[in-house]
Amino acid sequence: MTEITKLTIHETLKALKNKEFSASELTLAYIKNMEQGRHYNAYITECAEKAVTQAKEADKRYINGTNRTLEGIPLGIKDLFCTKDIRTTAASHILENFVPQYESTVTANLLNDGAVFLGKLNLDEFAMGGSNETSYFGPVINPYSKEKSLVPGGSSGGSAAAVAAHLCAGAT
Repeated sequence: MTEITKLTIHETLKALKNKEFSASELTLAYIKNMEQGRHYNAYITECAEKAVTQAKEADKRYINGTNRTLEGIPLGIKDLFCTKDIRTTAASHILENFVPQYESTVTANLLNDGAVFLGKLNLDEFAMGGSNETSYFGPVINPYSKEKSLVPGGSSGGSAAAVAAHLCAGAT
């Protein structure tokens, strides 16, 4: 079988429903990828512990047949969207320690559909930029640019680098 983190969301949901692997196994595989790609600076905040808890809940839902649309799918969330009880910085020094007591509509919808949050992804400060070099937490490194000369892309460079790092795992 293909490495479980290389499947599309559609393929992953099908495999989870068929019990080819659990949401916990899937999440741990993504956490391992996230840890191995730290040098790309794609994540500002990692939420591995919370993700494992969410994945265990997803496993229970698959067992009792109450799984939702995105049940058990691990996602990185752009650090622009407020996430209740998870630090949200918008890549700014001003918000370095901000922990919202509310959930954004975007993340609430993902959680309501069963997604698992791996962490908060780096971006240009307040999403105002096109090179992902203005983050207070440092620039994101493009996994495909060995000379570090290519930007990871737009204000969502952390998201782009996390996906690219995953796709080229072992190639860099």
